[in-house]
Amino acid sequence: MLERMSRLVAEWASTREAYPGVAGAFDTVPGQEAKEMNRRRLNRREFTRLCATSLCSAGAILAASSGAAAQTAAPGAAPSIGRTVKFRDGTIVPALGQGSARLGKGRHPQAAEEEALRAGLSLGMTVIDTAEIYGSEDLVGRAIAGQRDRVFLVSKVWRTHLAGDGIARACEASLARLGTDHLDLYLQHFPERTVGLSSIVAAFESLRAKGKIRAWGVSNFTVRDMEELFRVPNGDRCATNQVRYSLDTRGIERDLLPWCERHGMPVMAYSPLGGSGAALLRDPTLARIAAARGCSTAAVTLAWTIRGGNVMAIPESGSVAHVKENAVALALTLTPQELQALDAAHPAPAGA
Repeated sequence: MLERMSRLVAEWASTREAYPGVAGAFDTVPGQEAKEMNRRRLNRREFTRLCATSLCSAGAILAASSGAAAQTAAPGAAPSIGRTVKFRDGTIVPALGQGSARLGKGRHPQAAEEEALRAGLSLGMTVIDTAEIYGSEDLVGRAIAGQRDRVFLVSKVWRTHLAGDGIARACEASLARLGTDHLDLYLQHFPERTVGLSSIVAAFESLRAKGKIRAWGVSNFTVRDMEELFRVPNGDRCATNQVRYSLDTRGIERDLLPWCERHGMPVMAYSPLGGSGAALLRDPTLARIAAARGCSTAAVTLAWTIRGGNVMAIPESGSVAHVKENAVALALTLTPQELQALDAAHPAPAGA
């Protein structure tokens, strides 16, 4: 086990060098908390105290109305829960889930991180994203024990496990760590030129036929990668592309997001609260909107991310308090004026 983890850490380090903009999203930069930008902005403790009761009620309603982590829409039927996205096979999930890339790393007690994931489930954030390279699958497995049917569970296969029977073996290992017999969604973590897409797709389809996974997708694919994928047999069965996307990282609006929308494919947004150090959450425009709405800047940022109906955000949090802040975004719709103000502060990329 130690040898395997050492190997994965080394592989992750090499990926950070090859993909600095992507891998940097998982880094943390310590620093002092910024002073309040607006006296009306609520601090985390005040906000949590004000919203705890209403959020728990909202989460109970979401959970009860969905009946499970995901549902399949009947032809022409409207979703029965709040802010949602729909996969190409008709499966509907909440537009706000939970990430786990930095969980289990000692930033918070693991018991607190597990409780945060469970709190998110109770608040309607039933999509949980993990990956074999994160080292958080065991923690996620403990958090969802006894309530697997409430969770839409996502994991990813690392790039060195794509050849031969590597995908099948990696999937079995992930299932064991997660304590489940199937994944709702299994993703190829990064493009890998040394392994043919046709064999990767065939491996995913085999797992799907065996009931090990319900659907498969990709992560960090460009438009060129997606077009190549769709040219191989069954490549168009790809359910999603998980990429970095936030108010201060809008590059996918130029080409990838429109491409996915044209193909009816939702995008999963990782690092939706910004990059290293969470400087985005101290943005003055966000602070003004959050103060006027009586919520956190995180909630406003997430509401912006899921505004269009084709993007699911998977923010990570190691505390119940932060999860409660995030969950507000499920019921927060920004006004045209607020969206314009955010566009002025963080313009869309040229050509979008």
